[in-house]
Amino acid sequence: MRLFLLSLFVIEILLSSADAQSSTESPDSSGTSSMTMPMKMTMTGDQPDWTPSPHISSGTGWQPAAAPDPMWMRSYGAWDLMAHGVIFVDYNQQGGPRGEGKAESVNWLMTMQQHKLGGGTILFREMFSAESLTSPHPGFPELFQTGETYHGQPLVDHQHPHNVFSELAFQYARPFNGTVHHKISWLFYGGAAGEPALGPVAYVHRVSASELPLAPLSHHLQDSTHISFGVITTGLVISRFKVEGSIFNGREPDEKRYTIQFAPLDSWSTRISVAPARNWTAQYSYGRLEHPEALEPGSQRRQTASVEYVRPFAKGSWATSFVWGRVHKIADDHTLNGFLLESTGNFLTRYYAFSRVELVDKDELFPANPLPPTYRIGAYTFGAARDLMRRQHWHLAIGSDVTFYSKPAVLDPAYGNDPVSFQIFLRLRPTSEPSHLSPASSD
Repeated sequence: MRLFLLSLFVIEILLSSADAQSSTESPDSSGTSSMTMPMKMTMTGDQPDWTPSPHISSGTGWQPAAAPDPMWMRSYGAWDLMAHGVIFVDYNQQGGPRGEGKAESVNWLMTMQQHKLGGGTILFREMFSAESLTSPHPGFPELFQTGETYHGQPLVDHQHPHNVFSELAFQYARPFNGTVHHKISWLFYGGAAGEPALGPVAYVHRVSASELPLAPLSHHLQDSTHISFGVITTGLVISRFKVEGSIFNGREPDEKRYTIQFAPLDSWSTRISVAPARNWTAQYSYGRLEHPEALEPGSQRRQTASVEYVRPFAKGSWATSFVWGRVHKIADDHTLNGFLLESTGNFLTRYYAFSRVELVDKDELFPANPLPPTYRIGAYTFGAARDLMRRQHWHLAIGSDVTFYSKPAVLDPAYGNDPVSFQIFLRLRPTSEPSHLSPASSD
């Protein structure tokens, strides 16, 4: 209850500040423009409308160009400044004997600065999270979730908080002059904290997961490398295709969520992405992670494939993602698969309906077992939300969701016959860009 009151107080301060700003903000002689500008910023100048934006994804991943842009933007001289993020304040009740209830907050903030440089464009990006304070000891309750550690023990039935410094990186893109319509460009990305070219756009940035506070159960098979402490990526964008490769630190962050833990860049990955139309993107990636698990020996090979679709409406949008991830643990020649289908629809401007369906293999539910078996878990989440207030720069919504599960009967003594989990939440985020609210041109 104290967390709820504190979070609501912070939200009230933010809302009051944003309202005050919206009533006084106007262009000035210094070249500073309004906070929300009806424009689409790109990395390499004038580009077709199917070009994915680097500002609404994670790492160098591609989301469809039709995805809405919930962010604040300002131009200051030759610099374009951007910021976006989300705050969920929720009560999370996980069912069954292993479940628990907790008041908590999922949250993150990303800031960006973009400038022309040497015939191309450089984009600095920083992402921060206060989840180590808003869901401490040991994190967010989530049935069947595994991955990382707490007090030197494997974290089970909880999702770990994100790090204070979740991204500190930059991206540089430069078209090759002389190519047909500048259709070929070079990409470079790197930073102390960032995301290699491995996996889909991370769930915290996917439009299809925008109303889902909790991480997917398949997170550590698909997009868990979205926080890597040390990343270098380079690649080519050739018309609608992108080919890239990364070297990075594949070790998972430790329990000190406020530090950056450097280690050798001895892991690698490669990814090919395609944007066939402004509504679609797809990717396939493969990588080798050296010693990713703090308490498990050996390394891993990871494969992922994903397809994302976004369809804007006159008063909303519909976003859907399918993601597959496979991890092969080399030490014991063991393979895990995770399949995810998630979708979020925003209709009649204020209303949201969302769902996530997963089938995922779990082998860490009983860490004390020296030979842990693998269980195929199903999780089926359905929810809805409604904007309570819509202002010029922010939206405040209330929502809830419920999750049902399927599992082998052998897990009934530990998890109960039919556990059910639910959440009730408030959600605060920036207003979407007006230019992205028009219908898509084509599929």
